Amino acid sequence: MSAEQPIKFYQTGTFTVGNRLLSLEKRTVQASIGRSNALTSGHRACQGCGEALGARYVLDAAMRATKGRLVAVNATGCLEVFSTPYPESAWQVAWLHSLFGNAAAVASGVAAAFRMKGSDVRVLAQGGDGGTMDIGFGCLSGMFERNDDVLYVCYDNEAYMNTGVQRSSATPAGARTSTTPAVGGDPGNGFGTGKNLPVLAMAHGIPYVATASVADLHDLEAKVERAMAVHGARYLHVHVPCPLGWGSDPAKTIQVARLAVESGLFPLFEAEHGDVVRSTPIRRRVAVDSYLRLQTRFAHLLDGSVAGAEAIARIQVIADKNVARYGLAFTETDVELP
Repeated sequence: MSAEQPIKFYQTGTFTVGNRLLSLEKRTVQASIGRSNALTSGHRACQGCGEALGARYVLDAAMRATKGRLVAVNATGCLEVFSTPYPESAWQVAWLHSLFGNAAAVASGVAAAFRMKGSDVRVLAQGGDGGTMDIGFGCLSGMFERNDDVLYVCYDNEAYMNTGVQRSSATPAGARTSTTPAVGGDPGNGFGTGKNLPVLAMAHGIPYVATASVADLHDLEAKVERAMAVHGARYLHVHVPCPLGWGSDPAKTIQVARLAVESGLFPLFEAEHGDVVRSTPIRRRVAVDSYLRLQTRFAHLLDGSVAGAEAIARIQVIADKNVARYGLAFTETDVELP
């Protein structure tokens, strides 16, 4: 009997068939009986956690790309806390826990050790937006400028979720957090704050930078595999909704993530050596308020007030600039004909 057998499905109009209708080479790693289950059952993530989903796909894709010869270095944060409550662990991969801000430095050291030993084991570092964009930014920039052979993955849930939903430099304009409350004349996180880390990574001229979302898991896996095919410093920024911090329905995590992409607020693109080389056009563009309405962290902007409407208009401008900057407008030439 062969290791893999075709499966027949008759409800072809439903999502239950998944990607098993695709040929074997086009299926996600999660549809394969050979998947590594690097992040397995037993973790304590919240219902609908985008980070848990993203991490599982990233690590399994990286394990497939390296044939299992992979070490993961994990910064302190939600992902570390819910996956490794001492003395338990949900990881089935060689895994190291670092401090909040030094995952990139630790991963660089691990990569250097393997290089000196002549080993082909690859290294992946990962952390949330707080540990990556704020506390760990110096170590990450050092990893980039040295071009260390590490893939760094940032799971961006747009705040410090592990410690009480405080603002990070990834928190979007207008969003309510415990440190940017919805009070005063300019409620929520201020406009003109924060940083765009994928663009900063590109400014270092490293071999590969990409953005991805749990809304498109095929795209996420493909970008991990492309990143692992390259040596040198690489950066992957993954958008992962957090129902707890965002005030969204846990059952709608993928819908929320998809609307972030379709509104233009989270552009999907790839860059090589500082230049954007590929982007994902938006097939069905939506207004930003369709994304904001699913999250209570933006409820104060949707109260019908003049100030709220003005803030939404400013957020729409941000999305429009992303569409123009990364060439996300969909055209007929983007359709692949049979």
